[in-house]
Amino acid sequence: MAAEGGAVGAVDTPLAGAVIAFDLDGTLVDTAPDLIDTLNVLLDQEGLAPLPLHEARPFIGRGAKWLIERGFLAADAPLAPDQVQPLFDRFLIHYRAHIADRSRPFPGCVAALETLRTQGAKLAVCTNKQTGLSTALLDALEMSHLFAAVIGADAAPAPKPDRRHLETAITAAGGLPARAVMVGDAATDADAARAARVPLILVSFGYTEIPVRELAPDILIDRFAQLPQACARLLGA
Repeated sequence: MAAEGGAVGAVDTPLAGAVIAFDLDGTLVDTAPDLIDTLNVLLDQEGLAPLPLHEARPFIGRGAKWLIERGFLAADAPLAPDQVQPLFDRFLIHYRAHIADRSRPFPGCVAALETLRTQGAKLAVCTNKQTGLSTALLDALEMSHLFAAVIGADAAPAPKPDRRHLETAITAAGGLPARAVMVGDAATDADAARAARVPLILVSFGYTEIPVRELAPDILIDRFAQLPQACARLLGA
């Protein structure tokens, strides 16, 4: 899936020609309700009690397999390695059918993305979610047209925190790491950005097991209205 990344006729701004790469779950979209609902379906099928949203929410940042492993561990039922893939396969079937039942973009997200494009930036998604699931979610939320590239873990040489995932997303959107910013919510995003030497913005409202301030972003934002100015500050420095 691809779309034009920057607005036609954008004025010369610090964002002109830059790529802003985004994590998806916990950064652009609050997907926790649907992801944890699916995890709880698996737990119920295995005779285990469901996990409350607030407890399982921090487990999301490293992909569905990690969510399943951490979820079963939290339910006092640690998994053997050979149990994970069958559960993952069942997870995908249910989640794909319910991918946007309760998931919604965070407040102000779409308006901020439109502002970035108006100012000449190209946007990319760099997510450990599978590419097909990512595009299905963005399609369901009518956000796909905002992005020049969507690169899931399966479309990169290695998933975040490997720098090549972020570099692949930036390249796919038509940019260079020297003119890019990573926007995320968790350690995988921070580590990928640092490894690629790309400036880092983290959001305070995402999914992380490590307190977000301890991840030492270049800029921490509490709401999307702050994002365009934060990107301009980093790229204009």
